[in-house]
Amino acid sequence: MANVPKRIFLTADQMPKQWYNVRADMKIKPAKLIHPGTHEELKVEDLSPIFCEELCKQELDDDTAYFDIPEEVQEFYKIFRPSPLIRAYELEKYLGTPAKIYYKFEGNNTSGSHKLNSAAAQVYYAKKQGLKGLTTETGAGQWGTALAMACSHFDLPLKVYMVKCSYEQKPFRKSIIETFGAEIIPSPSTTTNVGRAILEKHPGTTGSLGCAISEAVEVATSTEGYRYVLGSVLNQVLLHQSIIGEETKLQMEMVDEYPDIVIGCAGGGSNLGGFMSAFMRDKLQGKASPKFIAVEPKSCPSMTRGSYVYDFCDTGHVTPLAKMYTVGSEYIPSPSHAGGLRYHGMSPIVSQLYHDGYIDEARAVEQTKVFEAANIFAKTETILPAPESSHAIRVAIDEALKCKETGEAKTIVFNLTGTGYFDMTAYASYKDGTMSDYEPSDEDIANGLAQLPKVNK
Repeated sequence: MANVPKRIFLTADQMPKQWYNVRADMKIKPAKLIHPGTHEELKVEDLSPIFCEELCKQELDDDTAYFDIPEEVQEFYKIFRPSPLIRAYELEKYLGTPAKIYYKFEGNNTSGSHKLNSAAAQVYYAKKQGLKGLTTETGAGQWGTALAMACSHFDLPLKVYMVKCSYEQKPFRKSIIETFGAEIIPSPSTTTNVGRAILEKHPGTTGSLGCAISEAVEVATSTEGYRYVLGSVLNQVLLHQSIIGEETKLQMEMVDEYPDIVIGCAGGGSNLGGFMSAFMRDKLQGKASPKFIAVEPKSCPSMTRGSYVYDFCDTGHVTPLAKMYTVGSEYIPSPSHAGGLRYHGMSPIVSQLYHDGYIDEARAVEQTKVFEAANIFAKTETILPAPESSHAIRVAIDEALKCKETGEAKTIVFNLTGTGYFDMTAYASYKDGTMSDYEPSDEDIANGLAQLPKVNK
């Protein structure tokens, strides 16, 4: 134990200079995005009215294993990367476990999350293309903040649609997004056609990521020189987030370690997909076989209770169709505090890997159990974790306690996606006993799935 430092750092020169595309090593590729009307596979020219041209190419490329990270993005990364890998000695001691617990800390930037990795790349490509501005959605606010930071750096205007319940729970997110010069609007809103339609159909709704995506896409496609950018789910996003896994693998090699268990929280898949990618490469190539666990909230259980089918990526049905684990694009989750995980579907990459058994387990956890773990982690490791990240902490603790029972000294690694300093209302709710758990009924799930599009694929 004494031979392994608490914090394992890479130098800036050691930072990976390429993103890894896990699709290149997948035996069965993720199903293609298809047109919602014709159900034909989408091509670059079909996506280019929505996304930047280079991002469209990355989205559809199943074969190129590595993409060079542009020098301008590398330089921006060096402001906050490489991020440390940390041995959770104090948490291990508190649990009395023989397990070795490591976490990758992605919260060392103002957004407080891993989201800046893809935000920097997407804004760079938009600027390079000569666009006039961008639109996006955000759930808990980390993505909106990260994108506002990147847009400020590359000097591009930004309009952010934030899920209404998170907007109301986290008023300081609005302030920080505006600090970086972006405009923020609670969603669903009356500023778009699709927003007004959603409000008419669901009066008083607290919104969802699906709603916010619909509004952002409408504005992007109806405003000259604008494009839409997304912080999760898409193949291009998981590609950019692969830098997390690449760094983590290098850092574990520095202390002669390799994980038995890899854990990540799962909302749309950006964190889990990027974090596990380097270790998943080993599994796909037959070099190692770590156990992968995806952790989602019981309130929005796409992987544990959803269906693996084609569905819209948004509530307003203005986006392409993706084959993924989903509880239905019109399913509106309860207003849980883990706003970044309140998405009805899961990344096509993550979904395919789970469907094929490469991701070993999807586990849904209750909100109160998540905050119990968050409080333990804060007291032992002195970092206040984001609610989303705390889903991974919950399962890391549970797996470490299993090791305590069996006496196995397994190596556990998880991604601490960000900090929870804008989530104090949630922490206060947990501490004063007013926090509750919500689990949708079978009827709720069935109603969401009943409205899936009819696709013969």
